[in-house]
Amino acid sequence: MSDRDARHKASMEKLKARVDEKVANATEQRGLLLINTGNGKGKTTAAWGTVTRSLGYGYKVGVVQFIKGLWECGERNRLEEDANLSVAIMATGFTWDTQNRESDTQACQAVWQEAEKMLADPATYLVVLDEITYMLKFGYLDIDTVKQALINRPQEQTVIITGRNAHRDLVAMADTVTEMQEVRHAFNNGLQARRGIDF
Repeated sequence: MSDRDARHKASMEKLKARVDEKVANATEQRGLLLINTGNGKGKTTAAWGTVTRSLGYGYKVGVVQFIKGLWECGERNRLEEDANLSVAIMATGFTWDTQNRESDTQACQAVWQEAEKMLADPATYLVVLDEITYMLKFGYLDIDTVKQALINRPQEQTVIITGRNAHRDLVAMADTVTEMQEVRHAFNNGLQARRGIDF
């Protein structure tokens, strides 16, 4: 065995020992609170990937879309026939288009009631609160209301929160926080969002 191969083998043995130790120490089983935040692309896309994974195992899934609900959504189009998927949409589109705080707040509160039902349902394995961070930022939803619903949800239920500028209280509660970092975005260089790629 060459010196390079020997060094590689020793390095992989150390790595395996560290991974095995982490696996052995991970003994708790319960639902998780996951947050996909940051300025980069892919927060909602990643959440839909997990939706697909859960549906693939036959689990019941709920998705609440607070911002992009009126947009075409390829993932939703593909999965909406699955009897295990429930989707609730805030029917106003982008808040910067409506520019009406009162009606946006009412629409948010209405769809939040659907979210609360999902968050209280022990049969719902996964709930996605897509772009809910904006609802908190704009004051359409109260952070304490959201926190209480998350705290009181069934123990086995996982929740994914997506959106920029996740509230610090939610970040503090979360089991996993992933920050998508924008290095470059095609839209900022005049390229249109592309069907099947961006939505």
